[in-house]
Amino acid sequence: MPVLASPDVLVLGGGSAGATAAIAASRRGADVLLVDRLPFLGGTSTAVLDTFYGFFTPGERTRKVVSGVPDDVVAGLEALGPVVRRPNTYGAGQGVTYLAEHLKVVWERLARAAGVRVLLHTHLQDAAVQGGRVTEVAVATVGGWGVIRPRVVVDCSGDADLSHHAGFGYEQAGVEAPAQTLTTTFRMINVDDERRRTVSKDDLHRLMGQAAEDGYALPRREGSDHITPVDGMTATVMTRLDAVSPTEAGLRTVSDPWFRTEVEMAGREQALEYARFLIDRVPGYERAALGALSTQIGVRETRRVYGDYRVTRDDVLEARQFDDQVALCGAPIEDHHPGQGTAWAYIPDSGTVGIPASALVVRDGSNALVAGRCFSATHDAHASIRSMAQCMAMGQAVGTWAALAAASGEVRTVDPATLRGALRADGATLDDDEAA
Repeated sequence: MPVLASPDVLVLGGGSAGATAAIAASRRGADVLLVDRLPFLGGTSTAVLDTFYGFFTPGERTRKVVSGVPDDVVAGLEALGPVVRRPNTYGAGQGVTYLAEHLKVVWERLARAAGVRVLLHTHLQDAAVQGGRVTEVAVATVGGWGVIRPRVVVDCSGDADLSHHAGFGYEQAGVEAPAQTLTTTFRMINVDDERRRTVSKDDLHRLMGQAAEDGYALPRREGSDHITPVDGMTATVMTRLDAVSPTEAGLRTVSDPWFRTEVEMAGREQALEYARFLIDRVPGYERAALGALSTQIGVRETRRVYGDYRVTRDDVLEARQFDDQVALCGAPIEDHHPGQGTAWAYIPDSGTVGIPASALVVRDGSNALVAGRCFSATHDAHASIRSMAQCMAMGQAVGTWAALAAASGEVRTVDPATLRGALRADGATLDDDEAA
């Protein structure tokens, strides 16, 4: 196969974590190649959702816990149009709601300005490993197969694709611990926002329950909708599909392409039913119509890498701080489990948990880092730290780390104090006493 590139840093996946990682690494002077399977950057932030959560802690004493490159992303959005700051329906802290079409362009502008080489429509297919070192990555592009030979590789695929193909250890969500459910989001247009505001959260859930009793196929009865920067357009988080399916032959997960295809189709069917419910039963939606379906189904967790450290539920709820931490999270544990309801557990007193660098290095690799929703954590801890602002913060951390490690090609040669100093110099918030 032809060699497509031999970059200092290869970032696999261009979502919130990957795009930020590539920008951070390139700003540090590394030659960076960013690849993604979609035709645009952003991953979940552009293909599924329209709100950044995790910038702010919830509760009465709200603090901003993420800064640096993520602030540049928000500034880029504000330069293109209005951005809405609004409270989360369930008290998870202030969200930053944007127009996803604008965000696609913002990611591209920031990446190109930093000097990142971007390759879209590109799928990871295999990885060659020698003594724990990833030497080659095989990808499929619109022009055929090719090989990339990086010095350092950063897995921001969301599905831990690198660890899977390289033979590194990971946990498959749904096998050893529960797997969070899936959600196809959708947007409604021609909504009477003023009239919709007369319906409380509890009223909406009561209407959902009544509609389900009347025959509407609504598996989740406590979903939410919210305003967007576009007048008369709302966005939803309502549908619910199981992320695993037991069969006689074994457990199917969303890492199974056949099952992934089934849930993509089923999610769109569910979305149409929820849209019908909104129009028929919810004040403000009488003249509304379906405006758009998410590009892909929203996946909360699949594979989670085994790093040098795994963040745990106790770490989160005890607001643990680490000597090597490179980012902060104040978001609650938000577990979208199968069946009805969503389990919430909040960090006391608007506290934060540190995200240690040791949870962002692949345990079985010498030149492999990880960020985003496939980082090293247990199911419960992951349900807190997977918020998109934290994915961006992790991305900045590993991008900076990869650039510092590019000369040696060994990520563990970078001293955590050196990494923390570089991140702080680039505007990142690292410690609880720095949160504003």
